[in-house]
Amino acid sequence: MKNPNRSLLLIGFLGTLLFYGTGAHGKDPLFAASGDREKALFQEIPSVYTASKFEQKVTEAPASVSIVTADEIKKYGYRTLADLIRSVPGFYAAYDRNYHYIGVRGYQQPGDYSSRVLLLVDGHRMNDELYGQGAIGTDFILDLDLIDRVEVIRGPGSTMYGSNALLGVINVITRRGRDLKGPEVSGEAGSYETYKGRGTYGNRFQNGLELLFSGTYYDSNGQKSLYYREYDDPATNGGVTEGNDYDRNGSFYSSLSYGDLVLRGAYISRDKGIPTGSYDTLFNDPRNETKDKRWFLDLSYEHLFPKDIGVKARLFYDEYEYHGDYAYSSALLKDTGIANWWGSEAQISKRLGERHNLMLGGEYRNQFKLRQETYDEDPYFLYLDDNRRSNIWAVFAQDEIRLFQSLILNVGLRYDHYDSFGGSTNPRLALIYNPLEGTTLKALYSRAFRAPNAYELYYLDGGLSTKANPDLKAETIDMYELIWEQSLFKNFRSVFTAFYFQIDDLITQTSDPTDGLLVFRNIGTVRGTGVGLEVEGSWENGIKGRVSYNFQNVEDKDTGDRIPNSPKHIAKANVILPVWGKKVFAGPEFQYLSKRKTVNGADEGEAYLVNFTLFSRGLIPKLEGLEFSISVYNLLDYRYGDPGSYEHRQTSIEQDGRTFRVKLTYAF
Repeated sequence: MKNPNRSLLLIGFLGTLLFYGTGAHGKDPLFAASGDREKALFQEIPSVYTASKFEQKVTEAPASVSIVTADEIKKYGYRTLADLIRSVPGFYAAYDRNYHYIGVRGYQQPGDYSSRVLLLVDGHRMNDELYGQGAIGTDFILDLDLIDRVEVIRGPGSTMYGSNALLGVINVITRRGRDLKGPEVSGEAGSYETYKGRGTYGNRFQNGLELLFSGTYYDSNGQKSLYYREYDDPATNGGVTEGNDYDRNGSFYSSLSYGDLVLRGAYISRDKGIPTGSYDTLFNDPRNETKDKRWFLDLSYEHLFPKDIGVKARLFYDEYEYHGDYAYSSALLKDTGIANWWGSEAQISKRLGERHNLMLGGEYRNQFKLRQETYDEDPYFLYLDDNRRSNIWAVFAQDEIRLFQSLILNVGLRYDHYDSFGGSTNPRLALIYNPLEGTTLKALYSRAFRAPNAYELYYLDGGLSTKANPDLKAETIDMYELIWEQSLFKNFRSVFTAFYFQIDDLITQTSDPTDGLLVFRNIGTVRGTGVGLEVEGSWENGIKGRVSYNFQNVEDKDTGDRIPNSPKHIAKANVILPVWGKKVFAGPEFQYLSKRKTVNGADEGEAYLVNFTLFSRGLIPKLEGLEFSISVYNLLDYRYGDPGSYEHRQTSIEQDGRTFRVKLTYAF
């Protein structure tokens, strides 16, 4: 099972299904005559908003873009945003049995809380202001059934979005009331006594008012027992932790729109047991737990005035709250983080003749509460009571210049100012050339930054395991990319990407050799090179799929050593196959990750995963609104782990074997 040749065989098999998928369903030629070339290409080029903060064709966006639709979420059986991200070419995700973390282009620093990829919901920033965390697991604020599509932008995005957009931007676009036209309910059950229920109502009324509101509850016992050889001692239950992998959350989402105004709000509260004994806590102690709460309100306005003047603005309020219970022999340690912030942003755009699409904008965020508190409960002893506040403001400009009909120059510049460390200026330059019908060439340069957050700057626990470093600087990245997008025949589109990046003043959690405490420091420089190739295809009969391969080499510039949790090879293939007309579909999916280094320099084995979903819609004539799916994840029961971080005694955190889920959804 660990032979990588098998991964290549499976990619080839699924690729063949894609290439010859029309053979049994029609007589579509592989080669189109030159006179029919325009008809032979993809009839609709998808649009993307996130790359430039306005809607444009993917082929004109100054980035490499992937889009995952609601239909794909259903037919591939994705349970969390982490599942979805794992399916995107060049991306991967790690899980330490508490939080999920995003990896892209061979970079995912253990312990970074996904702070180097910006996560948005309808353009609203979801990375919190205390840890910079972009939650993508069961702590993600939305039920995946509420998603219309997900736009994934590779590469730096600070020119548009500021901090955290170091390696990419993920924008989750929600469904609207008109997409439901009434109530919808959903229920599911799966492995480890996992249950989930959702109720949603959405509609658009004749007076123009549109609304959607939804509530979800999730409950999972997790694995009943987990074995960790690092704790294999009679004093620690022989290395077995029991009943400590549970995961429970409740969430709510609503949107209300009228005319040019949209009011959105979301809330989630999640409790997660910690089975790994992280931070040298008492192993197998049921008191080890984290609780996360996140909510926001967002009022946005968008209007196109005469003479092609577009105005967009938003006003928002956010809150994030974290509580951690960590059991030690001396006492129960209580760890708390609370962040409250509000802000606004606005942009104005204007088309100048046929050559310029100019945009100017600004943003302001007031972090009026950044509180971290750590104390022993009984006997009471206070280690940390840190209260901060900060202001952030930014201005940005962008111009899409059509030099010729087939040549676009996209230039952008943004300046951000932080009370904590000062300012950062970040440019983007993109040359986009369309020499032939169906052919697009892009040459990109961009710079981005990530500001040190309050946790990295000021957190300490009184010498138990961590200490503060208020002298941290922002880390920066410079990235160069070449992209070739090509429509092939009637049904295919391919994308080839090559990139080089360098991250300076990298903020890294490390162990101080003088006292053994964990501390964040600006350590050295990381550079990465890589190439990627993906081919996607779709047909009117319902067959749709994608095959991709990515190679990346990310290393410490000074030592030449490969960094932790960085796979050199990522291969993926998935395909949606109609089994019975347009009512039943099969969704096989394959993912391969090559070996990754752990934080102590050892090799973590490769990951070779196969998932399979069978999905049906309208199978029963009198119940047209009924959807049913059954999914099996890690079908081959492949045993693998993700590299642990410095707070873990384990160098590798074991992942789930074969699991399943059954799901029913009914739209009235």
